Amino acid sequence: MVVLSKEYGYVVLTGVASVFMVSHLGIKVGMARRKYKVEYPQMYSDDPETGHIFNCIQRAHQNTLEIYPTFLFCLAFSGLHCPRLATGLGTVWIISREVYAHGYSTGDPKKRMRGAFGNFALLGMLLATIKYGCNLVGWTHPWAGCLGSRACSQ
Repeated sequence: MVVLSKEYGYVVLTGVASVFMVSHLGIKVGMARRKYKVEYPQMYSDDPETGHIFNCIQRAHQNTLEIYPTFLFCLAFSGLHCPRLATGLGTVWIISREVYAHGYSTGDPKKRMRGAFGNFALLGMLLATIKYGCNLVGWTHPWAGCLGSRACSQ
């Protein structure tokens, strides 16, 4: 039997928050489908006047779904090693995806970059996941101490 720390509950709740975020983006796509009259199964609009706005809203959701498995993997495994760090970085990533989608949904794809700060959060979770994997197999290195006991609760 695996025993998880009490703090891992925050990681679980962060995962739940991410489900709400992805659902919110999906609802925005559904509302945009009705507004811009884009019927299923058509993925993108070819309307020359408003199609680009729908396409940007849809792409914001699609792009989030493309990276979502990586986020969940890194959240779950970095959370086993550093639950507080994973929760903080996961929360930043979730907020960044909302900022990303809001900027993208303006119809100006350049405004999506306002949410790019989430890439740093995802990178942090990836590095914490790598460090956890290295610890599990017994690989240690002096530079690996940067995510030591101060950042992780063990």
